[in-house]
Amino acid sequence: MRVTFQEELDQLEASLQEEGALVLRVLRGALNALAQRDVELADEVISFDDDVDRLYLQIEQEIESLLARQTPVATDLRLVLAMLHVNLHLERMADYSVTIAKLTKLVADVEPDPMLLLSLQEMGERAEEMIRVALDSLANRDLHAAESLVDLDELIDRSNRRFVERVVEIVAEPGLREWVLRMVLVSRTLERIGDHAVDIGEQVAYLLTAEFREFTDASHPENNA
Repeated sequence: MRVTFQEELDQLEASLQEEGALVLRVLRGALNALAQRDVELADEVISFDDDVDRLYLQIEQEIESLLARQTPVATDLRLVLAMLHVNLHLERMADYSVTIAKLTKLVADVEPDPMLLLSLQEMGERAEEMIRVALDSLANRDLHAAESLVDLDELIDRSNRRFVERVVEIVAEPGLREWVLRMVLVSRTLERIGDHAVDIGEQVAYLLTAEFREFTDASHPENNA
């Protein structure tokens, strides 16, 4: 019975990693569609999200079934709970990537501002890196890698601040106004993807230490200074 339970846990983890790979594919597609103003690719990203959703529901149902049939304790219970949260965070990342694709379609006929577009591409690359680090920290049970997500997230936040500063400079240009406003949403969306990666890191830390803690205390920013 114990071997069967362990096999189920291993399969769930494998499914989570598969979901993570799908999320990375969706995000990369959304970023490419944005850079190339490719409406067809944006549509592919939007439809591909269905694959992520199916896997998300499958994992959720398998976790519910496992909890109903087994009585995991200690590390096993923490792993199951962590996987439940990670599954949700990955699904939300895919949804945010779809948002980028939809925003791209709305302004695909507008010539973008090169500096802002470059900033968004840099943010996107950092978001991809954070997803990979988060998934690897889970697979390798690597607390240091999980905690490193805080520093990576700060890079995205800095890029977002620089993006906003540039927006203030050009938002008055009539031909770019709608594009800029849409891209502000894209920037915020990429920032949120980074936040979800940090949340996954927090779940890995919980799994390894049996203590849940937020890596950053948003309600008390003075403590992070």
